[in-house]
Amino acid sequence: MTKPIRILVVGCGHMGTSHAKAYHALPEFEIVGVVARGETSRRQLLSVVGADYPQFTDFEEALVATKPDAVSINTYPETHAAYAKRAFAAGCHVFLEKPLAATVAEAEEVIAAAKAAGKKLVVGYILRVHPTWARLVETARTLGKPLVMRMNLNQQSSGDMWKTHKSLMDSMSPIVDCGVHYVDIMCLMTQSRPVRVSAIGARLTEELKPGMYNYGQLQVTFADGSVGWYEAGWGPMMSDVAYFVKDVIGPKGCVSIAGVKDGDTASDDVEGHTKASMLRLHHGELKPDGTFAKADESIDCADEPDHDGLCLLEQKLFLDAIQNDRDLSHHMSDAVNSLRIVLAADEAFRTGRTVDL
Repeated sequence: MTKPIRILVVGCGHMGTSHAKAYHALPEFEIVGVVARGETSRRQLLSVVGADYPQFTDFEEALVATKPDAVSINTYPETHAAYAKRAFAAGCHVFLEKPLAATVAEAEEVIAAAKAAGKKLVVGYILRVHPTWARLVETARTLGKPLVMRMNLNQQSSGDMWKTHKSLMDSMSPIVDCGVHYVDIMCLMTQSRPVRVSAIGARLTEELKPGMYNYGQLQVTFADGSVGWYEAGWGPMMSDVAYFVKDVIGPKGCVSIAGVKDGDTASDDVEGHTKASMLRLHHGELKPDGTFAKADESIDCADEPDHDGLCLLEQKLFLDAIQNDRDLSHHMSDAVNSLRIVLAADEAFRTGRTVDL
């Protein structure tokens, strides 16, 4: 029998816990330790998983002590590049939560380190393993060109979630942190090269570090004429009404994520941003009398996985890449591409100018 892949879990927050549950459930993985500065988060993760794995406060110490085959990095973005490069130097495969790094240069260094080590790098683009989002991308490609892609992810947060959001904004804005997911989807839909990015934004609180803003919207134009916007805002002042828009329009009609499962979902609930009970496909063709030739279609997506189920699919992808030596070149270059777009949007907001890519 093949020995399990010994994995070190770094970061014990929401994403780290979900990924740890996946490793615990998959016999092909063996968790050799969990790393977090705070004892409370470590113990909460172990309680949820239902196991007593070795605990560490320092990543470097844990790496040396456990000698893992793979490392799962689920920390704040400013640590991603350094931790990933150190893991590759130790001969480990790496699962790395998005975004890949804080800068494009750092992201390229991470990929170079993966290639030099001959190890696998999977970036946590959870929508790529989501069956409903895969159907959304597939359906969008049938609508003709150009595409108009409209998406947002606004979160009204308070308490611990607002603390988490403020910690995230110590290193990057909402349109960067979450935007990588959605511009990645736009790139998959258009299969075209992004050519320029613009952005607007606003600083809606003085609780942030100087120069940071908690609301932004980016606009990206592609070589094929397609355009897309993505909007993200975090904080107690954000609207809890129009926080979920996932809509794509083309010459032949449009497709939209039409709702979330189990009725209304609060904007700060992570499940509400990945669930989708239905896709709505509208056909734009008209009959000679000017009426629509086809009725709208509802595409049932009720059996989709929940957030933990999606994390399990991500780890199965990671496992497959390791066991079957999958070529992840496109996966890695796409991660850099989406990061380049959202960082250009951040630059566009700060300078007040459109950025050519």
